[in-house]
Amino acid sequence: MIYPIRINKYLAEKKICSRREADELIKNGKIRINGKVAELGEMIQEADEVAVNGELKKLVYLALNKPKGVVTHTGQEGETSISDTVKLDADVYPLGRLDKDSRGLILLTNDGRVTDKLLNPIYSHDKEYIVKVNKFIDENFENEMVGGVQISGGYKTKKCVFKKIDDFTFSIILIEGKNRQIRNMCKELGFGVVDLKRIRVMNIELGDLKQGRYRVISGAEKDKLLSDLGL
Repeated sequence: MIYPIRINKYLAEKKICSRREADELIKNGKIRINGKVAELGEMIQEADEVAVNGELKKLVYLALNKPKGVVTHTGQEGETSISDTVKLDADVYPLGRLDKDSRGLILLTNDGRVTDKLLNPIYSHDKEYIVKVNKFIDENFENEMVGGVQISGGYKTKKCVFKKIDDFTFSIILIEGKNRQIRNMCKELGFGVVDLKRIRVMNIELGDLKQGRYRVISGAEKDKLLSDLGL
């Protein structure tokens, strides 16, 4: 940490809260520097004593096995959202999306620092999927998927890791997450997706977590996730 440093950045780097949350605490007079109430944008030195008054929320990280047919965004009329199917013990939000017709791993948290670090394409974090298609997987399909596919809007997908599991099933590791990307890649090559399941996000694996259930990410698993995100 390089001093002097803004108080909100200091609190974020100390993993106390996000910068936005720090600003709210400062506005509410919950932060003191050397015994005095902190001000927005205030700079602190290494020798300064920073105190946080009041109770801070506990940061929570969850891994959920989303069922098919459930949306990860706020459900519109007639749609079923995560909160409709799973009773969560914390006020968390999903990190990214997994489309309605897909299933598998989605991460949830109340840590505002994580969103950009995980979802911004400049960071290139691995996400792994198991996909079943409606046609025989030949060598041409594999080569096209690996090399990148031109999808709608003129965008060519980045190179990926592809492994054929059987004649109709493959695993794929992406480092980007365009909307319905795998489905659109397959569609451009004349294939339809029968089933799509996400099984890993970075070091977090779906494992044998039952559909519609979630588990808390903690210990060394959580430490590695945050470390790999630069937090």
